[in-house]
Amino acid sequence: MSSSSPRKTALVTGAGRLAGIGAGIARRLAADGWDLVLTYWQDYDARMPWGVQPDDVERLTAELQAIGAAVVALPADFQDPDAVDRLMAAAATEAGTLQALVLSHAESVDSGILDTSLASFDRHFAVNTRASWQLIAAFARQAGPDGGAIVALTSDHTAFNLPYGASKGALDRIVIAAARELGPLGISSNVLNPGPVDTGWMDEPLRDDLARRQPGGRLGTPADVAGTVAFLLSPEGRWMSGQLVKADGGFSA
Repeated sequence: MSSSSPRKTALVTGAGRLAGIGAGIARRLAADGWDLVLTYWQDYDARMPWGVQPDDVERLTAELQAIGAAVVALPADFQDPDAVDRLMAAAATEAGTLQALVLSHAESVDSGILDTSLASFDRHFAVNTRASWQLIAAFARQAGPDGGAIVALTSDHTAFNLPYGASKGALDRIVIAAARELGPLGISSNVLNPGPVDTGWMDEPLRDDLARRQPGGRLGTPADVAGTVAFLLSPEGRWMSGQLVKADGGFSA
């Protein structure tokens, strides 16, 4: 991958699983002509119900390259305060200037007010909030004269998913603040709430219940999310900034 390439380059975090939203976004952007820097962290997957799919990163990279994208995939433990600096240095070396930042990584472990541990609370805010702020700031510092676009995925979870919901709520404010603070640099910044998307975390009863609550009768897919992200990164979509967009098939209506 070369910084002299006329193609634009996007950094997409949380793209380590073929079934994930990050992978769906990467596929759409590659099809639209973007080169890609992807992050993944398999230690998180190992703690989750879906487990580690050890070949997914390589398979996704090969799939995107077959579409025509130049791809760099980098591990990133966003709980580490120094992870963003290392990631951005590697991205600059491998890909040059980035024109888009898509935050689709997350720490998400259910717990409520009475049973959330301090360690879990701090880990959620480190990954979902602090690292996202660091990534946004680093992206802005390296932006070229044409600026760029930021899209961060969020959620409206609250009760019984306290650390995840609270850390995403804080992320919303940071991303909206970025629209004002970074707008003079030509950077748009939006938050996207896709509603329930089954990427392996739902059991059958939950999947059926959520599908019944969707006006259209089906759950969202990573491809649905990717279409909205692609628009927000496009020249036509970058006039939209500072918004919390609900592209959830009407789930929140």
